[in-house]
Amino acid sequence: MPVLSPQVSVLLPIRDAAPFLETSLESLAEQAFADFEIIAVDDGSVDETPAILESWRRQDARLRVIRGEGAGLVAALNLGLEHCSADLVARMDADDRAHPNRLLRQTALFEKHTDLAVAGCQVEHFSDLGVGEGLRVYERWLNSLITHEDMHRERFVESPMPHPAAMFRRQTVVAAGGYRNLPWPEDYDLWLRMFESGCLFAKVPEVLHFWRDRGDRLTRTDSRYAVERFLECKAEHLMLGPLKHCRKLIVWGAGQTGRRLTKHLLRRGAPLENFIDIDPAKCGRTVRGVRVETPQFLESLSREPLDGLTILAAVSSRGARAKIRTALNAKGFREGEHYWCVA
Repeated sequence: MPVLSPQVSVLLPIRDAAPFLETSLESLAEQAFADFEIIAVDDGSVDETPAILESWRRQDARLRVIRGEGAGLVAALNLGLEHCSADLVARMDADDRAHPNRLLRQTALFEKHTDLAVAGCQVEHFSDLGVGEGLRVYERWLNSLITHEDMHRERFVESPMPHPAAMFRRQTVVAAGGYRNLPWPEDYDLWLRMFESGCLFAKVPEVLHFWRDRGDRLTRTDSRYAVERFLECKAEHLMLGPLKHCRKLIVWGAGQTGRRLTKHLLRRGAPLENFIDIDPAKCGRTVRGVRVETPQFLESLSREPLDGLTILAAVSSRGARAKIRTALNAKGFREGEHYWCVA
């Protein structure tokens, strides 16, 4: 029997996912939580995806197939949102697998916290070719961010909420403007808007989503997910949030990451006054038209009025973020008020 008023809508955008789709749908069929529908948006597939979806639709009335026009992921997501019947929407990618308890645990989190807007979970990457150490480092960072405070603090480092593992309140996402078709990642842009508007995030502290890594996935092939586009997205939202009332910007990190980020910030009118760096070859030189100082520069900064001062920590080398936090905290600068980590 069809689910007339499901508690959860699973939003599943698909394009040419035939080699993986059966496994993904099987993981949904095995959910311990049964009160859901699947909104499968077929965005112009030319492989066996339509036939697989039709076969599953005949077996399970919870599956609804929406035909897209091949307009891309953002259009498919927004089209799917229009057809979701439930207030709670669980994202899923057609090449991933969900743990049998994923929907159960995430809906329970919403029931426990009625003001929650987005609920994620811990994730585990997998690949037919093996998962590299870089991706494992990213996975460990993601899985360390459980509370709203964790994710809010780290949101400009990288996207702290894995999109295909998220469940959210449909009306809250619609009120935030839904998915926008911009030159940068649609999910990161959405989360940053929702954080800035005060929405509450949380994660179930269990691995409930298995995230496939493959060479041809969009995050590796689409220019919107390139490092430069992430930096541009960060710059846009930094200017709308932490830098909105900034009168004096200091960027810790005159290396590649700091220089690339400040390029986008300066284009948006950021009041950059200095860089800070520990590299003797950079200190005393001029970058982006301002002087590069040593960390001793913090001493004079800490003696000045802090109103309007913002420091961005933009060093991406492993372990640098923790060291910079320690140095800034020791001088009395408060994270989320006087400084933000952005790498």
